Amino acid sequence: MKILSPSPRLPVPQSPLPQSTIKIMAYAHKITGAHPINLNDIDPEDDQGLDREEGEERLRALSEELTQLQELLYAASDHSVLVVLQGRDTSGKDGTIRAVMGPLNALGCSVASFKVPTAKELAHDFLWRIHQHTPGLGEIIIFNRSHYEDVLVVRVHKLVPEKVWRARYDHINHFEKLLTDHKTIILKFYLHISKKEQEERLLEREQEPEKYWKLSVTDWNEREYWNDYTRAYEDAINRCSTPHAPWFIVPANKKWFRNLAVAETIVNALRPYKNEWRKKLEVTGKEEKARIEEYRRQLKVSKK
Repeated sequence: MKILSPSPRLPVPQSPLPQSTIKIMAYAHKITGAHPINLNDIDPEDDQGLDREEGEERLRALSEELTQLQELLYAASDHSVLVVLQGRDTSGKDGTIRAVMGPLNALGCSVASFKVPTAKELAHDFLWRIHQHTPGLGEIIIFNRSHYEDVLVVRVHKLVPEKVWRARYDHINHFEKLLTDHKTIILKFYLHISKKEQEERLLEREQEPEKYWKLSVTDWNEREYWNDYTRAYEDAINRCSTPHAPWFIVPANKKWFRNLAVAETIVNALRPYKNEWRKKLEVTGKEEKARIEEYRRQLKVSKK
């Protein structure tokens, strides 16, 4: 897997994504906007009764399947996949990428990270810098943070007027509908950790010299806005959860369970396309085989 901007766009298909193929997952909480959620009602310690050994064994099996599905996705080039990772500091976005997406082929999988906007990016609408990193057909792109920062940190720190960031919920929904209409499978994950778990992880960093590069006083300052971020995340999830672009809340206090939940969600979302991709590749393969046979026939005739 590479951490680069995605490759140039492939031709856009005319038929929309069949939304009914995205199924309900077992380990992550799927949010489609039908009912409002409260993050305090979801236990970040939840592990569905699994132990770590069993969870890691299941993750290995899912990783193998995801690798196979990615190969079919890339070869068929009929769909693209956008994985959005959001969460508080230390929630494990980088760790999730390494554990779940790391085994994938770098040829068709990359990460786009969104830091503080540059002057050039701020001169455009807030989605301008996002759209150029969306996946082309056959690609999987992981957003490490995303367009949702513009209704999260921007809101909490009052970087723009309220009427500006409130309008962005509709902009985001229209943007994501555009992507799914062009056969992008969108899977959005909120990695849900407790305030206590975050504190323990921040303190742990201070005890490990190899992690000193991660230290930042900003992480501690942001904890003062914990409740503000909670409300901002709840509003973003409630306002921007749709059947075509659902949010998944992942209990993330236990890193192994977090990785398992994300991997299972992605695999279950791609499985329904497996036969469709295979059928396309079978047809393509037969056509190419016929061309090869014709080439050999013509070659044989020319040598007579």
